[in-house]
Amino acid sequence: MILAKKVRIYPTKEQEQKLWQSVGTARFIYNYTLAKQEENYKSGGKFISDGVIRKELTQLKKSELTWLNEVSNNIAKQAVKDACNAYKRFFKGLANKPKFKSKKKSKASFYNDPIKLKVKEKKVLIEKVGWIKTNEQIPSNIKYNNPRVTYDNKYWYISVGIEVEKEQEKLTDISLGVDLGLKDFAICSDGKIFKNINKTKKVKKLEKKLKQKQRQISRKYEMNKIKKEGGGRCQFIKTKNIEKLENTTKLIHRKLTNIRNNYLHQVTTSIVKTKPYRIVIEDLNVSGMMKNKHLSDSVRKQCFNKFRQYITYKAEINGIELVVADRFYPSSKTCSQCGSMKKDLKLKDRIYKCPHCGTIIDRDYNASLNLSMYKLA
Repeated sequence: MILAKKVRIYPTKEQEQKLWQSVGTARFIYNYTLAKQEENYKSGGKFISDGVIRKELTQLKKSELTWLNEVSNNIAKQAVKDACNAYKRFFKGLANKPKFKSKKKSKASFYNDPIKLKVKEKKVLIEKVGWIKTNEQIPSNIKYNNPRVTYDNKYWYISVGIEVEKEQEKLTDISLGVDLGLKDFAICSDGKIFKNINKTKKVKKLEKKLKQKQRQISRKYEMNKIKKEGGGRCQFIKTKNIEKLENTTKLIHRKLTNIRNNYLHQVTTSIVKTKPYRIVIEDLNVSGMMKNKHLSDSVRKQCFNKFRQYITYKAEINGIELVVADRFYPSSKTCSQCGSMKKDLKLKDRIYKCPHCGTIIDRDYNASLNLSMYKLA
């Protein structure tokens, strides 16, 4: 099994400039490939293979795009491959339509060839950038998978895929059902409840601060608005103060993301440590839930897709079977004691009262018990 090892790197100012150049190249080539594919599709042509686009770029390097020679050739190759794979996944119905990468909003990252990635004591060699200091030692003399260099609005990181062996541990005979929600993040069939991290004082304080900074930015843009002659669009002047405020908001976003990710890891690790022989989770339609304008923000903050991603690989490492219940399985509407169904159950009903056997139980705990008894068709 392949797991990612993420390590912080400490580039010099010159090296950081080269890293940004590599990030810009990866973004430009990705957008160039998407534009080519879309233009070709609209004109009725077939899908262009990544090999054809790479040959075209090789010719352009000699004439128009000579600046591409300043960075590693593998960055452009992988960016073409990533864009083509994203387009293929869209047409197969596995993902949404790929979007063009924005300089402001897209994640700053690029690929590094695993063959040319060299490691020594607390140092790593990145192609055409040089030896960079690392925070901790990266395992050496092993095969690396998909190395990526990323920036999280504060620090630079390198992540590499490393093959690890599955742990052989004794498991209990417990089938654990996990119900995800908005009131509480996760309710387990063994009685464990994991609170919603977004309702804590720390997160609420950061979100309040973020809104204040965003309002300040908006006001400053309005103050620096210049109207064009002839009724054209207004032009906004970006001052140094606006740049400072925007950098502050990026750091707040980063902090909130790290808090949520850390909590997800704590929850998933705690669930796996109970050592059930299987874990049953719901197949949530997150994109459908996001369409509800009253709940979309709360759903986004819960990061349900990340939870599923984390629990999947942690269960696999520990030899635990992960079962994803059918999307239309009525775990909340079914009584965990007698099995009868309450079709008129509403979202506001937090206590489940069975009209047949008279069972009174918490709605989410009832759902987790039903998930623990779930049988595959």
